[in-house]
Amino acid sequence: MKYEEFVARVRERGEYDSAAEAQQVIGIVVTALAERLAPEEARQLGAQLPAQLGDVLRTAVGGGLREGVTEFLHRVGEGTGATERTAEWDASAVLTTIADAVSGGELNDVLTQLPSGYATLFGRPGVSG
Repeated sequence: MKYEEFVARVRERGEYDSAAEAQQVIGIVVTALAERLAPEEARQLGAQLPAQLGDVLRTAVGGGLREGVTEFLHRVGEGTGATERTAEWDASAVLTTIADAVSGGELNDVLTQLPSGYATLFGRPGVSG
């Protein structure tokens, strides 16, 4: 998937007024996600995404913070200035687009590194077998 298509899908899912608004949310959510992944997993995920997102994943790696969904959404909300409910909407718009853009095996690898509760933000009921 090309970056422009990724932004367009996030913009549509998040119902953002502009591509710039969608890009801002993408940057915040991908950075927050990268902080929760081990460096190697962030690199592997980034390899399946548009180069701009891969760059964010490689440079924002935080070494696998084991924070739950509530803390993740708080971080997203701080970045966007949104309420927790809106942060959940924003995160889901980006993470479901990531889920669509990567292989099922890679998505499972990501989900197994995250505490329970993240799968629904990716539009999945859980880790696949």
